[in-house]
Amino acid sequence: MALVALLLPLPAFAADPVAMPDGAYFGGHVGYLFGTGTATLADPIGGSTGSGTNAIGTLIGGVQGGYEHIFASRLMLGIEADLSFTDFIDQAPILSQQSSMNASANEQLNYLATVRGRVGYNMGTWTPFVTGGLALAAMRTSLIDNTTGNEDATPNNMHLGFAVGAGIDYALDRRWTARLEYLYTHIGLTGFSFASAPANYNSEYDIQRFRVGLNYHFGVAEDEKKSEERAFDRGPGTWEVHGQSTFIYQGYPAFAAAYDGPQSLPSIGQSRDTWTSSLFLGVRLWKGGELYYNPELLQGFGLAGTFGAGGFPNGEAQKSNFPFPRYSTSRLFLRQTFGLGGETEKIDSDYGQLAGVYDVSRLTVQVGRYAVHDLFDGNDYAQDPRTDFLNWSIWASGAFDYAADRIGLTYGITAEWNEANWAARIAYFLVGNQPNSNVFSVDLFGTGAYNAELELRYKLAGHPGVAKFGGWMHETFAGNWNDALNLMAATGLDPQTAIAQVQHNQPMFGYYINLQQEIAEDLGAFARWSWNDGQSQISAFTDINSSLSAGVSIKGKRWGRPDDTVGIAGAINFISPSFASYLSQGGLGILVGDGALTYLPEQIVETYYAWKVTKAMTVTADYQLLLNPAYNFVRGPVNVFSGRLHLQF
Repeated sequence: MALVALLLPLPAFAADPVAMPDGAYFGGHVGYLFGTGTATLADPIGGSTGSGTNAIGTLIGGVQGGYEHIFASRLMLGIEADLSFTDFIDQAPILSQQSSMNASANEQLNYLATVRGRVGYNMGTWTPFVTGGLALAAMRTSLIDNTTGNEDATPNNMHLGFAVGAGIDYALDRRWTARLEYLYTHIGLTGFSFASAPANYNSEYDIQRFRVGLNYHFGVAEDEKKSEERAFDRGPGTWEVHGQSTFIYQGYPAFAAAYDGPQSLPSIGQSRDTWTSSLFLGVRLWKGGELYYNPELLQGFGLAGTFGAGGFPNGEAQKSNFPFPRYSTSRLFLRQTFGLGGETEKIDSDYGQLAGVYDVSRLTVQVGRYAVHDLFDGNDYAQDPRTDFLNWSIWASGAFDYAADRIGLTYGITAEWNEANWAARIAYFLVGNQPNSNVFSVDLFGTGAYNAELELRYKLAGHPGVAKFGGWMHETFAGNWNDALNLMAATGLDPQTAIAQVQHNQPMFGYYINLQQEIAEDLGAFARWSWNDGQSQISAFTDINSSLSAGVSIKGKRWGRPDDTVGIAGAINFISPSFASYLSQGGLGILVGDGALTYLPEQIVETYYAWKVTKAMTVTADYQLLLNPAYNFVRGPVNVFSGRLHLQF
């Protein structure tokens, strides 16, 4: 996907079907992997052995590339290599697991690769094919001692096998083909001996995969003007695809600290990187009806495992750490727009937006899986850590605890009424079954998040501005800080046990004010203020109870680089007295917890320069200063340096 983003300057739009292209291609796939894993854990100590067969099942996503040639006889011959990765949910990669009296072991799939030949018959826009070749499974093999809890893990064991299957390709246009495919993979019996214990793990796997894919064929020119004309065809069947890939390398040198805690930024210094790569597909189903799908691969680690600051310095860092890419259905939603008549406006193609002509007065309903931040708390100057500010409390309202899983997504329904000078939005979203969880509570309207936002558009001295006023309330399973403190005082329980014992469904509420103002054609300013009641655990976003941020965005027109951008911003974050007291006694939030606390507000300064190398590539240098990280006066300041490479089409 990253290669596609690099080479393509234009989004793809639907075209009339044409004959199947041939030559080199690259693309992505998603699907479902299932089958069986058979394993034996042989432990000589005590003569204990565990063996058996277990079922496998997980969503997958990945990439493929290859070359094919269609002969005059319509015979298609090709070769293809692919990589598949498991879903981001914690248990998804486990293919087998066994236990003995002394230990337990498992194997997790890092990736499944194949190199296959392909033979097919071209039928114009359709090409059915069969395929077969070699398979390679990279596994993480782990043994945990039942007595000590120590783990002996080997991160990348290679298992060989074969893959066979069949499928069909369909030419969407001269550059793009879609695919439906089935693959059977057998990974042969492989033995592994652990270094720390005289134990062996033997395993073999029978894996089946159903996949759908999308391929881009190189060397086929597309007429830009015709492509843009097609984009505004509002008829059913119109489709578009965008893609992006973002790599961020981030680190900081050693800094002064009185101590390090369990959720601190390590004071010795550290560097980490994150990477995401994704496609965004949209299709018109009927008049006003649009379906969007955003498959994504995620990899990497946030600094300190994404702990250590309320205003965390990398907006691409997930609250799960992935040493190998993991697949996510990041968005899958249906949008229905009801035009109310009157004036129309032309809306350009973008991520999550089909190009078209829409009534200015319209009612839009969106339902499915997406990010709350897709529709709420948006700001043209500070919105997307892939392209502008990186700090969580600058690209978002820091105290807006919006519903999300650990990678920032949820399920919900939103209704929006849009007029020329204003818009109003209301929504209901699912929340986690506990703080910072990937499992959603399905107690509809017993738990959940309720959001509302009013957007006002105006002009000041001839320059456009936007003011957004948002309010929210959610009912989640959380612990109240004062209840935990009282229980600790009465019983001597440690903070984590105390907060767990006082958890129950309870409300949290808050609001935000979000402003943006164009000052000149190449200069814009923004500001956000947000607040929540701060009485209980944060559900999903970050450990901030009130936050103020502001900044400017400057285009490079004045120095001859009109597509470059300079950003300068600052933020100050606060937590409630009860939360600060809980942290001072060794408690932990979802991001912060130094084991002790000398409280002061967290202060952040961020600046970046985004160099637009080409239409498809932007390189960014970013600097952040964190004062009182995690609200702790005796730690820091921390100087965070980042480099970002962003590719898109």
